Amino acid sequence: MQGQLSFFSVEARPPSADDLEGLLAGAGQAVLRGDEARVSVVVEEAWRVEALVAELAMRDLAAERVPAEQGGTSVQTPFTQALRSLAVRWTSGALKLPPVGFTLDGARLRLWAIAGGRHEGPAYHLQLGPHDDAVWTKVGGALAVAGVAGTFVGPRADGPAYRVLGARRLSRLRELVGEAPAGAPEQAWPLSVTRAEGAR
Repeated sequence: MQGQLSFFSVEARPPSADDLEGLLAGAGQAVLRGDEARVSVVVEEAWRVEALVAELAMRDLAAERVPAEQGGTSVQTPFTQALRSLAVRWTSGALKLPPVGFTLDGARLRLWAIAGGRHEGPAYHLQLGPHDDAVWTKVGGALAVAGVAGTFVGPRADGPAYRVLGARRLSRLRELVGEAPAGAPEQAWPLSVTRAEGAR
């Protein structure tokens, strides 16, 4: 089991532009323009903005910060050929749709947690795109395969999101995403293994 955790954790492989699939699993969006594409996600807290800018820089992607119409900040990559194949995989016409065989590893989950993860009591919520209902079920399946199966929370119940609960799943999630980014409040990051024991 230790080998499996290590293989899928955030440190298991070098950062890649494909890790941005973690943003698309949540509320992120991809836009194609000719042979280039851009990925963006709207976040509210300043620590999320700075953490995403740092993560994108690790992937040789310069981030732009743009005030979002609905409030918060849109963290955007530039239009680049490096993201075209990702955007093509995730779009079907005007619809955002996970590709066949989509999986979640530590790097993708880390980006999802930075963009839209938070604790609600003993459970950890991973926020979904409010209008991306074509994505929700497939992303939930990928969570289950990663060992952090969540319960779907609908839009009328402070969602859409996946709710991850239980010591084993929270410990697995923490193992996958690694340490919290600088400035992240405690309630924004998956519980440590020690604290997760109390959530059983």
